[in-house]
Amino acid sequence: MGKPDTILLDHGAGGKASAELVGGLFAKHLGNEVLDQMDDAAVVDLPPGRLAVSTDSFTVDPIFFPGGNIGSLAVHGTVNDVTMRGGRPLFLTVGFVLEEGLPVADLERVVAAMAEAVQEAGVKVIAGDTKVVGRGQADKLFINTTGIGVIPPGLELGAHLARPGDVVLVSGSMGDHGVTIMAAREGLGLEAPLSSDSAALNGLAAGVIVACPGLKTLRDPTRGGLATALNEIAASSGVDMELDEAAVPIDPAVAGVCELLGLDPLYLANEGKLICIVDPDQAQTALEALRAHPLGHSAAIIGRCGGTKPGKVWMNTSAGGRRILDMLSGEPLPRIC
Repeated sequence: MGKPDTILLDHGAGGKASAELVGGLFAKHLGNEVLDQMDDAAVVDLPPGRLAVSTDSFTVDPIFFPGGNIGSLAVHGTVNDVTMRGGRPLFLTVGFVLEEGLPVADLERVVAAMAEAVQEAGVKVIAGDTKVVGRGQADKLFINTTGIGVIPPGLELGAHLARPGDVVLVSGSMGDHGVTIMAAREGLGLEAPLSSDSAALNGLAAGVIVACPGLKTLRDPTRGGLATALNEIAASSGVDMELDEAAVPIDPAVAGVCELLGLDPLYLANEGKLICIVDPDQAQTALEALRAHPLGHSAAIIGRCGGTKPGKVWMNTSAGGRRILDMLSGEPLPRIC
């Protein structure tokens, strides 16, 4: 008999089928000198500094979408979370929950994308696990990842460090990932050229960290979008923020879809953008550092921190008005990542 073309319960039993799946698919794409030992735990050396660790689970629907798939997204999302605290991402662990009947070709496509994303981000997968559940007990596949990195001595970044007068920047257009997933899931058939912005941000962040010793905060505005992330930072730091609507970059295709469907791009997920908060005298330096990287070519200064109404985020609208940007309420699009 040839190899099965779908995932079987046998693949999760720990026997011959499991070994064939691990060796013939996962190790083929993700293998390295640590993972290839196939031991119960990975042993690695770490450079000096504090450890940065983040864990996340990915259940995005659909698993394939313009600009990526659940595999590349899992790598990017976890690399970015470690990066936002100033960590240099080094290692990932990966756990898969597979539904019986999942086409093996789809799984291999996901793992191949994950391998490409790992290589581009400069990290290694050092440990993994696979579980198989029966039909209907999961939706195709879910992925859990843990990222491990090291924060260099002397670097301190965090959502609690913004101060009145600090300047708020973003690295690019808002809402791309959320709109793309929605369009792919609902089969909207839009002519607009939508694509997820999913990308590893460690290279982009590294340039800003080097250029701006006055850097206070990095944050990737994923679920809940820009508005929610800024509210979280404002609450944590005890500052308010005043933004300029005209300065916030939004792709025209995304803006058009949002207007058509009654969505606000400021609350939609991003998977390849970051928020940057810096001392006011380094704002232009930060902007130039962001724009010098391919992922930051449309970076912009969008606002400033104040101290009169801690925890509040305000938007000066293009129409000349002013509105409060509150935290996201409800879930407009579940399983976005």
